[in-house]
Formats: sequence, C-alpha cells, structure tokens
Amino acid sequence: MTTIGWVRHGVTDWNLERRAQGQTDVPLNEIGREQARLLADRLQAEPAWDAIYSSDLSRALETAETIGRALGLPVVTDVRLREMSFGTMEGTTPEERLLMYGSDWETLEFGREKPEEGAARGTAFAEDAVRRYPGRRVLAVSHGALIANTLKALAPHEDWASHLRNTSVTIMRLEEAGWRCELYNCTKHIDVGA
Repeated sequence: MTTIGWVRHGVTDWNLERRAQGQTDVPLNEIGREQARLLADRLQAEPAWDAIYSSDLSRALETAETIGRALGLPVVTDVRLREMSFGTMEGTTPEERLLMYGSDWETLEFGREKPEEGAARGTAFAEDAVRRYPGRRVLAVSHGALIANTLKALAPHEDWASHLRNTSVTIMRLEEAGWRCELYNCTKHIDVGA
C-alpha cells in the first residue's frame, strides 16, 4: 500500500523567536538549511522515495528542493500542503499576544483557519497521493500545524501528543484497516551526539 513521509520544514528565525508563521512566507535560516542537508543525507541512505511534494511557502520548498537534489527527484508544489493560516496572529509571539489581548488570547479567533479545514486539505492531498502512487512512497514537505491536524484526521487512534520538530519525519502507511504510523516525529539526523 501507499506510504507517505510527512516532513516538517527546517527551522526559521521566526521559529526561534516563537512567532506565529502561518502562511507568511518566512525563509529558512542557516540552521534550517543545515537541518535540510542533514535530512537529505539521511534519506539517501534509507529506502527510496518515488516522488516529492511540497508546500509552495519558501521554508518548505527549500527543504524539499534540498532533499530532491540529493535523491534526484523533482519537487512538485501543492498549495494544499501550505501551513494553516493563523490570521492576524501571524508575526506575533505569545508574549506579544498576551500584552495585546490579555491572558485569554488563545480563545480569540484572529481569523485563523480551523483545525478541521487544515486537516481537510492534508487528507485530500493524501487521498490523491494514494490514487496517483498506489503501493509507492511519497514525501510531503509541509508545516507543523498542517501535518499535525492531518495526522489526527488520518489516524485518530494514534497518540499525536508530541510537538513536531523541524525536519522531523513521520511515516504513514495505508493498510487494509486504514492508515498506520510506522515512524513519528523522528529527527535522528539532527540528534546525533545529542
């Protein structure tokens, strides 16, 4: 059955500052570029992938292109893999939101995309990947919130509590009974010696 490897993009300055990125196009920083290179090296030594898809936002696309060069695969962008919109919250830190909106800021809407809307985009991508690549292996380079909500929708029986780390790999395989997680939030390529 089809396997999808969900990859979160490398780190950005906004990640380090804890700023909500959402659909704001924030580039990788040098650490993120190195994470992408390390991941690409890792994936060269693991079972082969048949296709790479990516969000069109530069932090994911650069991560995917680094992997694609190493694996000799072209990268196809798919806007369904874009991060979820965080509305007017984008660009702010939790501390700034606390100062601007008070301690209950997390209950406010900010025009954010709802979790089920992001999950619907991610699951639609997964369904198309299954149709296009039956029995094959597809990488999807995307973003933390989009991947997290998609995983919850694909396999609600799994424990998805851990926050997805930058350049983490989560491997999902479609079996007769549904999606099964083979690997979750793995960053062994950047955890060496840690």
